[in-house]
Amino acid sequence: MTTAPRLFDLDTVMLDVVAMIDTLPTRGNDAEVLERLVTPGGGFNVMSAARRQGMEVTYAGQLGNGPFADIAKKALVAEGIQLSIPKNESVDLGLCFVLVEKDGERTFVTSPGAEGTLSLQDLSVIDVKPGDYVFVSGYNFVYTAICATSATWLQGITKEAVVIFDPGPRGSDIPSDVLSALLARCNWLVCNEPEAMSLTKTNSLDAALEQLSKLNVQAGVIVRVAERGCILLQAGNEPEVIPGFSANVVDTTGAGDTHGGVFIAELAKGTGVSAALTRANAACAIAIGKIGPATAPSSEEVTAFLSKN
Repeated sequence: MTTAPRLFDLDTVMLDVVAMIDTLPTRGNDAEVLERLVTPGGGFNVMSAARRQGMEVTYAGQLGNGPFADIAKKALVAEGIQLSIPKNESVDLGLCFVLVEKDGERTFVTSPGAEGTLSLQDLSVIDVKPGDYVFVSGYNFVYTAICATSATWLQGITKEAVVIFDPGPRGSDIPSDVLSALLARCNWLVCNEPEAMSLTKTNSLDAALEQLSKLNVQAGVIVRVAERGCILLQAGNEPEVIPGFSANVVDTTGAGDTHGGVFIAELAKGTGVSAALTRANAACAIAIGKIGPATAPSSEEVTAFLSKN
């Protein structure tokens, strides 16, 4: 009997405190919050996106114990995301304060918590099989407390698992030796335009694409370019632009995670790469029209959107 591929997400879940404002205040001043939201963020965004496409998903991270952890656990369970790692009883989940301006741009301030206490003993209960998918982000490797744990565990899983690495805004802060090993192990590198330039230490998209095309990444590189869609880089092929869709931008928080989660779920279904990216682009266009980080649409909503565009 064939078992469908599963997604194991190592990207840390935190509790997001989201505030919609007109614009960031100058230092020492105040800004009135127009709308607010408290919701799990970080890795939750990728997982909920993949789960809403019908994929089986497990959180391979530490939630901890306390009121923040309780909120996150409730949301994860409601999405049908499996929790396997025993909780750290001594510390609560971390917080991320998210300020979203009227043009959809977001600014973060992070206060780490239990998610940073993940250990190899915790991860020993995670059984990744050949064909499964594993998602990791830069946040798994910029914090000293969990960098070695994440890197060691990732190198120890089956080589037949598909690893997706999203460096995020702090990819350039990952130690160079760890980054090199990550790039050699991952099947897909996914990032947005500013992250691509930061990771390659270049100052233009063209220069970043040139450098990314030279990386030792097994399957390919995907660079998200906002409303223009995304650019697919694969060895032996010319860069391919997968067009995006026009959208009403309310909040871009979690847009890249929506893209990643939908892309992974589509690959797991056997969808071709270009078609999977088209569906991921469509999901993003829907998600950024709502406030909050975990606003990924269902598979049915994506299909309906594409039928009209």
